[in-house]
Amino acid sequence: MKAAFIRRHGGRDVVELGELAEPRAGPGELLVEVHAASVNPVDYKIRDGMLKPILSFGFPLILGNDFSGVVRAAGPGATRLRPGDAVFARMDKKRIGAFAELAVVAEADAAPKPANLSHVEAAAVPLAGLTAWQALFEIGGLGVGQKVLIHAGSGGVGSFALQFARHAGATVATTVGARNAELARSLGADIVIDYKAQRFEDVVGECDLVFDTQAGDVRRRSFAVLKRGGTLVSIAGKPDSRLAREWGLNPLLGLLLDLLNFQTLRQARRQGVRYEYLFMHPSGAQLEEIGRLIEAGKFRPVIDRVFPLEQVREALSHVEAGHATGKVVVAVKLG
Repeated sequence: MKAAFIRRHGGRDVVELGELAEPRAGPGELLVEVHAASVNPVDYKIRDGMLKPILSFGFPLILGNDFSGVVRAAGPGATRLRPGDAVFARMDKKRIGAFAELAVVAEADAAPKPANLSHVEAAAVPLAGLTAWQALFEIGGLGVGQKVLIHAGSGGVGSFALQFARHAGATVATTVGARNAELARSLGADIVIDYKAQRFEDVVGECDLVFDTQAGDVRRRSFAVLKRGGTLVSIAGKPDSRLAREWGLNPLLGLLLDLLNFQTLRQARRQGVRYEYLFMHPSGAQLEEIGRLIEAGKFRPVIDRVFPLEQVREALSHVEAGHATGKVVVAVKLG
C-alpha cells in the first residue's frame, strides 16, 4: 500500500512516500480504507522527535493521527461496525498511521461518519473535535451561563471549540487575527479580540474557563482573566505529572515535567485557580456524539486547504507555519 512514513526523526526531508506492507486487523480492530486524513501539530512533532520522552515508536513509522474512510475488514470481536461502513476516527497514540491507503484502528475509537460530510470534511473532525470537546466539557465542565476565553479561535481546534461553547450556552470570547473576526463570530464568538491590536486581558475578565492553545506569554497572561476557582486548560507547552501517571511513564519523568511547569503551577495556586494540561484521548463514544450534532446542523468543520497524499511534506509544513484557518486535510483517495 502507498503510505507517507519516516525511517528516522528529523525535519521535512525525512518524510518518504512509498510502498509498505498492508496492516491487518487484530481482535477488536478495524481495517479501514483511508479516504482522507487531517494534519495536526502532533504530526510534525512526532516527525521531529519532540515527543520521544513520552511517545516512542518503531520505524518505519507511518504518520497521521486521524482519518475518514470505509471499513474493509473487522477483526475478531469487532461487531459494532462492519465492512462497507463509512467511519471516522482518532487513532490510538501508540498505533498511528493515517497517512496511508489502509489503517488499523480500535473499533472503540471509531464512529460512523456523519452522513452530511464528505470524507475530506469528516477527516477534519476527530483529533481537533475531540480535543476541544474534552477541554471544554470533560476537564472544563463548561455549561450554560458561564464565560470562556478560547485562544486562536480560527485554528483547527479553536474553530470547533467556539461552536461547542456556543452550543453549551456559554458566553464565548476568542482571540483571532483581524481577517478572521467575522469567521469567529459566525462560529459562535460573542467577544472577538484582535490579538495584534488588543491585549485580551484588557477586554475580557471573570472567566470560568480559559482554553489555551498557545502556551508561553499567552498562557501566563491568561491567569489574569480567570475568576477565583476557574480553570485554565492547555494543549500547548509541556505535559505534567498527571499525564505521566495516566500513561504509566517513569515517575522521575513526571517529577521533571512538574519541575518544568513549576512557574505555571505556582501561578495557578497563588490565584486560586486550577491548571490542567490536556493530551486528548481517542473516544468513539464522544466522536459519535459530535457526529450526531454535526448531522443535526449544530457544528461544521472549517477547511483551510486540501493536499494530495503526494504533497504530505507541504501539508505538514503548512500546518507547522501556524497560519492555517481551520483544518488542513490530506486526500488519500482521490475522487
